[in-house]
Amino acid sequence: MTHEELIPVIRRLSIEAGAKIMEIYNSDDFDVKVKSDDSPVTEADEAADALISAGLRAAFPDVMLVTEEQAASHSAKGDTFLIVDPLDGTKEFIHRRGDFTVNIALVENGVPTRGVVYAPAKGRMFYTQADGQSVEETGALDPGTVGPLSPITVATPDNDALMVVASKSHRDQATDDYIGKYGVKDMKSAGSSLKFCLVATGEADLYPRVGRTMEWDTAAGHAVLQGAGGKVVRFDDHSPLTYGKDGYANPFFIAHAPGVTLKSA
Repeated sequence: MTHEELIPVIRRLSIEAGAKIMEIYNSDDFDVKVKSDDSPVTEADEAADALISAGLRAAFPDVMLVTEEQAASHSAKGDTFLIVDPLDGTKEFIHRRGDFTVNIALVENGVPTRGVVYAPAKGRMFYTQADGQSVEETGALDPGTVGPLSPITVATPDNDALMVVASKSHRDQATDDYIGKYGVKDMKSAGSSLKFCLVATGEADLYPRVGRTMEWDTAAGHAVLQGAGGKVVRFDDHSPLTYGKDGYANPFFIAHAPGVTLKSA
């Protein structure tokens, strides 16, 4: 599998999965179940997962696949794999707030190198091209035809007047205390992996996450941010956030434009 082969496939699958998700989102009612970890799952999560998994397995049968909705995949071990969150921001979806995303990423040697983040309700789509540069695609977002592409890049931040993005559903005192260490011009909230993309486009400078996440929540956004010149580091020691960890659980982390002077935890 080459990057040239991968990108058209993950772009197309994310758009097809987004269409399936929106069909359910716009219906009068949809089923919500509770998983063993008490997190919600909807028929949209399951339908999108089935579509993406089938597409990836057909295209790249020899590549390890980890996906949130298939618990059996969570015991797979490797440092190079495809990783999927078919619907990140399920709570946003259930409350019809629109801030949910489809996420597909390639991790190579523990680093997310290529990925796509698609927010179907917002009509925003970000991905890495084969050469690693991140772009935002606009236009019709048609699975078979690539629309206009704009390269994206992180902002050059002013450390006395930072734009900070934080979680909509998981904001807490620890997050606010940490943000309070910075000179902040303005704050915005966003759901799901869109927060990484806002840093990638220069719409925000800093996204600290003091809370539980899994690798499928972050890999695609991490890849997009990296392809725009940004970084994702551990909260405790500011070393790079790596992937393929035991159980695919993340420590707390900070996503940022490189010009941000990071404060200690």
